[in-house]
Amino acid sequence: MTGGPVPVHSAPSSSSIAGTVGSSGFFDPAGLCSDPPPSIRLSPDQLKHCSVALATLKKILQNPHKIELEFDLLQNKRFTKQDVVRKCSVALQSGNLSKNRYTDVLPYDSSRVILNPTKENEHFNGDYINANFISAGISDHLTRFIATQGPLLESFEDFWEMVKQFHCPAIVMLTAVDNPKMMGKCADYFQTENGTREFTKLTIRNKLTRKTESSLILCCLEVKKKVPHESSMSVLHIQYPDWPDHGVPQDTAVVREILKRTYHIPSHLGPIIVHCSAGIGRTGTYCVIHSTIQRILIGDMSSLDLSKTVADFRSQRMGMVQTVTGRGAKLGYKLALDGCKGLVTSWRRCPESWRGKRLTVMTSVLEGNCGMQGSLL
Repeated sequence: MTGGPVPVHSAPSSSSIAGTVGSSGFFDPAGLCSDPPPSIRLSPDQLKHCSVALATLKKILQNPHKIELEFDLLQNKRFTKQDVVRKCSVALQSGNLSKNRYTDVLPYDSSRVILNPTKENEHFNGDYINANFISAGISDHLTRFIATQGPLLESFEDFWEMVKQFHCPAIVMLTAVDNPKMMGKCADYFQTENGTREFTKLTIRNKLTRKTESSLILCCLEVKKKVPHESSMSVLHIQYPDWPDHGVPQDTAVVREILKRTYHIPSHLGPIIVHCSAGIGRTGTYCVIHSTIQRILIGDMSSLDLSKTVADFRSQRMGMVQTVTGRGAKLGYKLALDGCKGLVTSWRRCPESWRGKRLTVMTSVLEGNCGMQGSLL
């Protein structure tokens, strides 16, 4: 859990991150909407990485005071007003101020998502949207994210333009839609029921809606611009409406279920959009957990330093992971430890004839058996 310089990540262009699935070049999210979610195939090497991570995590958890100290130091690194003016100059331009849901959550210039004007945009609304690219490294095996705020009524078109331009195969929504009891958190920007919703420049068609036993709401969306010969784009929308604002889920199993579904989306397709209301607290927590699990499975043991991952993500979007107190940090490490332990145990229980082959196991990093409730970080 050493410190060091935070890596610099460049924002990918919309053309550089396009991808396809299979020879048909078609991504069909319906297969990820099963209940229970699809199983995950792990190789012997991945199980070996989990064993190494398990030993390291046990040592880390033997020194809870050190964990608390590192996260306390992270919390003490506050931005000044001068830092915000210098690093978020585009967000502070007069024409963009109304596009920010919160005045104190602004995207850095260096990693912000830049929308490109298109031929059909006769009234281009500018290239600004309150969103940042988030990445834990340059490996092709790691998911890239776009962390963004809950869309405002006036930013619906910009949001969906971002989905199209950067070929985003999935949206993870970690909040409820505005309703009479809760307003100002996230406007209803998508088609929640089966059917079609018309926007000015595009159409959203919901082909499938399913609510899982764990309370996730899954939608298979088809996004199409209103231009001749424009092909539609399939997008998986996962909503977890019960994650409380400024709070923690009662059970981490639902968050692990989201991971089980997004795990199967090839990283080359494009970044996964993650948002809550401000796009930093719940959004940051999900991105950190998702990234940590992926990096363990490719053998990147530096992922076990959660405080460094949070610092890295905060260098790409301000305030990522709001709740990083000592107790929450310890639970994050415990989640990873119990997950790796479950993976190793599952492998040892397999018949000898299975070893050395690829086998299907439900990833216990996601499956859990943590026996705990509360904050992920």
